[in-house]
Amino acid sequence: MDKQTLSFQAEVKQILHLVTHSLYSNKEIFLRELVSNASDACDKLRFEALNRPELYEDQPNLEVRVAFDADNRTITITDNGIGMSADEAVTHLGTIAKSGTREFMAALQGDQKKDAQLIGQFGVGFYSGFIVADRITVESRRAGLKPEEGVRWSSEGSGDFEVETLTRPARGTSVILHLREDEAEFLNGWKLKSIIGKYSDHISLPILMQKEEWDAEAKKQVTRDEWVPVNKAAALWTRNKSDITREEYDEFYKHLSYDTEAPLAFTHNRVEGRSEYTQLLFIPAKAPFDLWNRDKRGGVKLYVKRVFIMDDAEALMPVYLRFVKGVIDSNDLPLNVSRELLQESRDVKAIREGSTKRVLAMLESLADSEDAAEKAKYVAFWKDFGVVLKEGVGEDHANQERLAKLLRFASTHADEGVSFADYAGRMKEGQEAIYYITADSPAAARSSPQLEVFRKKGIEVLLLTDRVDEWMLSHLYEFDGKPLQSVAKGAVDLGKLQDESEKKQAEQAASAFKPVLDRLKEALKDRAKDVRVTTRLVDSPACLVVEEGDMSGHLARLLKQAGQSAPASMPILEVNAEHALVKRLDGHPHFDELAQILFDQALLAEGGQLEDPAAYVRRVNALLLS
Repeated sequence: MDKQTLSFQAEVKQILHLVTHSLYSNKEIFLRELVSNASDACDKLRFEALNRPELYEDQPNLEVRVAFDADNRTITITDNGIGMSADEAVTHLGTIAKSGTREFMAALQGDQKKDAQLIGQFGVGFYSGFIVADRITVESRRAGLKPEEGVRWSSEGSGDFEVETLTRPARGTSVILHLREDEAEFLNGWKLKSIIGKYSDHISLPILMQKEEWDAEAKKQVTRDEWVPVNKAAALWTRNKSDITREEYDEFYKHLSYDTEAPLAFTHNRVEGRSEYTQLLFIPAKAPFDLWNRDKRGGVKLYVKRVFIMDDAEALMPVYLRFVKGVIDSNDLPLNVSRELLQESRDVKAIREGSTKRVLAMLESLADSEDAAEKAKYVAFWKDFGVVLKEGVGEDHANQERLAKLLRFASTHADEGVSFADYAGRMKEGQEAIYYITADSPAAARSSPQLEVFRKKGIEVLLLTDRVDEWMLSHLYEFDGKPLQSVAKGAVDLGKLQDESEKKQAEQAASAFKPVLDRLKEALKDRAKDVRVTTRLVDSPACLVVEEGDMSGHLARLLKQAGQSAPASMPILEVNAEHALVKRLDGHPHFDELAQILFDQALLAEGGQLEDPAAYVRRVNALLLS
């Protein structure tokens, strides 16, 4: 065939213009696409050769070669795959016989016009070469055709392309990129190897480049005729688990995460069924510095059929598991799926659910292990990642029960590591609820006056001191049928744990103390919703509580610190009628002043701040001098 000049399909002209003028970010994507296409060509040959083994000709070993010529400003990607005939070159490179082209162009023209992840999404990956090249030449021969039936395709990415026949002894395809003058950074062996290592390291075919060595005499890098692999050519996650050592897993994790320590734990599984994918997920030994940034991209790399797609696929893992590192390799997703499609894909949702369950199962195996070393690993995990895991209680209702079993707290009986199950196993006979208190610190929680009656009766109370705890408890109401009850909310009711004589004594005290209560209510009408006698106090004169369903004082303070407004509500002042200071109220000449001091002390005891500290000091000084 003589040289022919043909015109691109209309859609291709638009795409070439957009690719050339709109895609500025992540230019290196072109090499990923062309290597991926070369790998696909080899896979197609392997498939066709199942029935026609003669297609292998005299080259049974499939491979991809990448070369560069700095003098001529070219990069060449060559494969010995299925190749193309002249007609196929015109069809595949001059037209786009695929639906969705219009959507692709709309995406490029819209807000994401600079997102190179879109390249390849609609089968136009080949055209990404024009991001860096002002001319592309393709030389190819289809397997099974004669050498003289090769084809050369060439274009400058404008409106036309040229096609002519050539003699090509080897089957397969060579894509020759003639780089623009401002793209010289890619005419570098180290640069090309780093891109291949980043995007195509785990393609199962060997990717070869010519060996470079330092020539001491010439004092420069020289290229040898020897071709050496620059990728591992075997994805670790595709190998049988029995063939992989722990050291190999550790090294892979370090390469993946740039961590210097081995992972705390990992899980490696192949999932088959509605969705087919392989997952290799790691839990780091230490928390990363940006763990608390909820906007941080996820740590899971997405591959499709061993081709790297993106390294921060947050759609594959919930936000509360953002510390998980690893790889997910899907057989079902389209190559170069965009982030938008990831959010909507049914296959991705199945992968996300399956991967979440695997991570939780991994944590459960550590937490419930009989082995002391494994349990110690979970203790270490909880110290670094426990606060983040608590976020899942409110975000992942499907796994809320599993997450609740993984939670650990301090309590009045232990400094740390108390699970809900541990607590339930130590509950007093007749105890119906799991009691807890929230505070700014463990010290503030332990010294809270609300705990006095619980300490007196030996009832364990969980101490919740993380900022996320209040929010978490707004989504978690019970554990294993036992309600969670704040000791700082509502009237204290210990049910069967409180004998009849105590209840009768409390009723009598409230009746005898009614005149003083009425005066207290009047004196504190602007600060307290109610004043009542309590049975929860033993040593303290008073404490503040809130009604069931109202926002706690601790949460109100957290919202204020975050610059948010809390709903206006007043607490309830509970007084200990047996305390000497409270008894002095009856008939005291400075009743109102003492009432204000009593309220302020209760506010300070629960970790609150006084609105007018100077007034509190004046009142105390006046009483000291009286």
